Amino acid sequence: MTGSAQRPQPAIRDQPQHPVTPDGRYFVVRGKLWRMPNPNLSPAKKSTLVSELMKARSAVRSAKLAGDQGEEAAAHRAVDIVKRELGERGPVWWSDGTPDFNRQAVKNTPYAKWYSGLRASRRRGEG
Repeated sequence: MTGSAQRPQPAIRDQPQHPVTPDGRYFVVRGKLWRMPNPNLSPAKKSTLVSELMKARSAVRSAKLAGDQGEEAAAHRAVDIVKRELGERGPVWWSDGTPDFNRQAVKNTPYAKWYSGLRASRRRGEG
């Protein structure tokens, strides 16, 4: 690259990278449900927590590379704490009594029909 050349910036996504359930509680990756952050968190609080999560994940990586099992375990605990604060783990953030399907195969949950229809529409080029 020449001194004045710049890399093109990636396009900002208007839609999430992964499909989100109609109720907004989960996103789906490789057929598995993962709980979304609590939508009732303020944008500032969510931003702070996401920053803390990225730092904790970086600490996991650094500890693994260093072969430091004690530091890695501590970093994994930090990730877990932040994910709980975000509402992605631990008690659910909704109050209607619906059970938690976090980390379950979508095909074995009440979201199976929705997901099947979503996959079919994407195969037809509609999604």
